Amino acid sequence: MAKKQSENYLDYIPVISEKNTWSEENGKVTIHMVHRGVYATIAQKVFHRPRVSHIELDETGSFIFPLIDGQRTVGELALLVKEQFGDAAEPLYERFVKYMQILRNNGFVYFKGKDKVPQ
Repeated sequence: MAKKQSENYLDYIPVISEKNTWSEENGKVTIHMVHRGVYATIAQKVFHRPRVSHIELDETGSFIFPLIDGQRTVGELALLVKEQFGDAAEPLYERFVKYMQILRNNGFVYFKGKDKVPQ
């Protein structure tokens, strides 16, 4: 029996989810996350929570986010971060993979061919 080859996270291709919008101003990226669903509606009416949250990314995130084009792999993006930030990006792959996981877990990106396209 052939041994199943494990997948490499660096080969995944991230795509920005169209569920949310984002803008860039003065080199800073802000993701505009719309709160949807029953619980969000209740929280908006009862607790006066905002319908849209604005998440400002840090310098590294603001550099990375516009580069996510649905063509570059996680590994290619990591190398661009290394090129831009040098030794400040170390430990590069551990930090970058964790950052991509956070973006994915929050629904800001999905991986082409791996995840369902968010609705």
